[in-house]
Amino acid sequence: MSKTVQRPRCPNCHRALRTCICALARHVEHQVEVLILMHPMEVHEAKGTGHLLHLCLPHSRVLVGEQFDTQALQQALQGSWDGQAPRQSLLLYPDTHEQDATLGLAQASALPQSWPLPPEQLRLVLIDGTWRKSRKMLYLNPALQTLPRVALQDVGDSGYAIRKAHLPGQLSSFEAAVLGLAQLQNWPLDAAAPAALNQVFAQFVARQILLQNVNQVPVRAPDEVGKAQE
Repeated sequence: MSKTVQRPRCPNCHRALRTCICALARHVEHQVEVLILMHPMEVHEAKGTGHLLHLCLPHSRVLVGEQFDTQALQQALQGSWDGQAPRQSLLLYPDTHEQDATLGLAQASALPQSWPLPPEQLRLVLIDGTWRKSRKMLYLNPALQTLPRVALQDVGDSGYAIRKAHLPGQLSSFEAAVLGLAQLQNWPLDAAAPAALNQVFAQFVARQILLQNVNQVPVRAPDEVGKAQE
């Protein structure tokens, strides 16, 4: 029985070494911490953007799972990352309270009375997965259900040409995080930080399209197939 050969992977972006994307990453200064809750199916997904986002954001962490250990998730959401005062965690997620109620999900908490809070007091929680997977992760983790939510405003068309959106306004995790940070940090969209991140994302998409074209197997015409079988 032949064994499946595991391709060497980059320990940082988790892609095959020959398609490593670490060189695309650019560190961007930001005050809002970012917690990326990555679905296991996204870890080695070539079209995934969670790892690239993490490489660009110095104040970010990745937690992989679908149904997280309650204590570990609580620590990631409410614990201090740098020895400073705990931060207010906010779930980057649209208002789906009607759907949530039909599923028996807990109601999301309201934003703090002192809202808006300074960026250095905030932690943005991002679910990295398809829409269906994100819904399941929300369902399986009550601690996420009760987090105050922040929804994206003025969402334009996605530049995520390598993955099909099922609904209008759906963005990649990378794009959503950039817009979420821009809202919480009061970044103008033409500021240096979001501009740098958007450039990284555009380069990533262009690279993936190039790789897809290179790896695409040409389809033979019917007469060519017949000749090959003669």
